[in-house]
Amino acid sequence: MTNRSLRFIEIFIFIFSFCTLSSSQSTMVDRIVAVVGKEPILLSDLNAQIELYVFTNRIDPNTPGLREQVLDALINEKLILAKAIEDTNVVVTDDEVNNELDAQIAQRVQQLGSEKKVEEAFGMPMARLKREYRDGMRKQIMSSKLWEMKKMNINASRREVEQFYAQYKDSLPKAQQEAELYHLFMIPKVSGSAKTALKQLAQKILDSISAGGDFASFASRYSDDPGTKPSGGDLGFVRRGEFFPEFEEAVFSLKDKELSQVVETPIGFHIIQLMERRGEQVHPRHILFKFKRDASEADSTISFLKTLKDSIVKGRNFSDFAKRHSEDKESGSLGGYLGRIPAAQLDKSIADVLKNMKDGDISDPFEYISDKARGYQIIYLKKLIPEHELNLTDDWIKLEQLATSYKRNSEYQKWIQELRSEIYWDVRINEN
Repeated sequence: MTNRSLRFIEIFIFIFSFCTLSSSQSTMVDRIVAVVGKEPILLSDLNAQIELYVFTNRIDPNTPGLREQVLDALINEKLILAKAIEDTNVVVTDDEVNNELDAQIAQRVQQLGSEKKVEEAFGMPMARLKREYRDGMRKQIMSSKLWEMKKMNINASRREVEQFYAQYKDSLPKAQQEAELYHLFMIPKVSGSAKTALKQLAQKILDSISAGGDFASFASRYSDDPGTKPSGGDLGFVRRGEFFPEFEEAVFSLKDKELSQVVETPIGFHIIQLMERRGEQVHPRHILFKFKRDASEADSTISFLKTLKDSIVKGRNFSDFAKRHSEDKESGSLGGYLGRIPAAQLDKSIADVLKNMKDGDISDPFEYISDKARGYQIIYLKKLIPEHELNLTDDWIKLEQLATSYKRNSEYQKWIQELRSEIYWDVRINEN
């Protein structure tokens, strides 16, 4: 097993160690297999990590050296924790602990299907589960923060990037085919009368719910969100950044069980109710009244995009138009720049259009559907970069990232060896 594999084990254990519980281990006789500073590592801890790693990576549990490697990774984690406890610059707040604990539990709920199933898997109610793992979560955050603090100051210099490339260029993976792209995205406008009628319907439903109507029942009858309609509009636990800004601004301002006013987003009107808040996570449900756009609105948008394309072909600047007209605000502020995107990661609709384009071409308008919007766009293919061997001229950013990652891994290994010389540790795996 290589150092790279070992580092992966360390990261894997670090992220998931708090949430592993084996029912078979609850009946076995436990014992200490290693000690780091004042922190013991139990046989149950070691077996849990081995089971988790084997299950996740689908490898043979009898792989030679696996047990020793996993224990080694656990020791390293405890060494970092011991150092973090000594470091007065490492501060972990209760909110950080609660937020991360809530996020981990929410992930388990999503995986298993319900809080009840999580409680059954861990053999304890949710309140006790949080109490039991709060201290472990605090320790993990402390360890993570200490390494992040050290890692921030470890970056490859220009000379180190060049040395890295000279040493490893024959073994580096090829650069994938990429497309350097710009786009201008627009959403067909809904007519004023249709918008007014839709908002009036949403307000009428909101008034009915406020008067005592059942939210879930109205959601199942009226919502245009097929993913949440069957569950009464339930969106589960979410963090910031997962929905439209207008939606998030509304939901994060609500108190538990409170209803929003009618909220407009690019896809329609929403009625939102906050079910529960856990730190920076919220559990909302909503009823979506989706904008209905007719063919004339789509035709008008396509026609406008064609006009913009014609102007660009005649010499106008694509980026200027994107800044002014694109409704993708993130790329619009950059003149429509999407970056160099690997061909394998391109949306199928874009990939199909690119097949008939060459460097410098502007596409005709075509429909584009993302997870947050549906509209039409034109794209500018600045350059198609074919698959090639990495080189310092064309791939400096990639090489800089690889060299920095290599340097950080090397410094991590050195740091661990220093900790092993500074902090008491002892392996007792072979003791009876």
